[in-house]
Amino acid sequence: MRSLLFQKDLMNKIKIFQKPLFKRAYKKLHRNQKKATDQAIQAIAENPTIGTQKKGDFAGVFVHKFDCLNQQFLLAYQWNPETRTLLALGVHENFYRDLKKE
Repeated sequence: MRSLLFQKDLMNKIKIFQKPLFKRAYKKLHRNQKKATDQAIQAIAENPTIGTQKKGDFAGVFVHKFDCLNQQFLLAYQWNPETRTLLALGVHENFYRDLKKE
């Protein structure tokens, strides 16, 4: 019981920010796609190392892959102990190109 309360306290302290590229993609999703995306964001908030850390031009960026209605979506983010910054969301096609432009 104590660990559950600790997790709730931790979740209340974490702030989640959204970049414009992420906001535009999220706004275009259907309701059931938003639900799957919200679950992925919750997972990132609880465990930010769940994604794969990128190298090179994307140093410091993590990408979490998750299934959304039988299609794989990618969610790019950066994190530190107090915050999670959501950078981009989408399917693999042109994902990294668009992320690099941002």
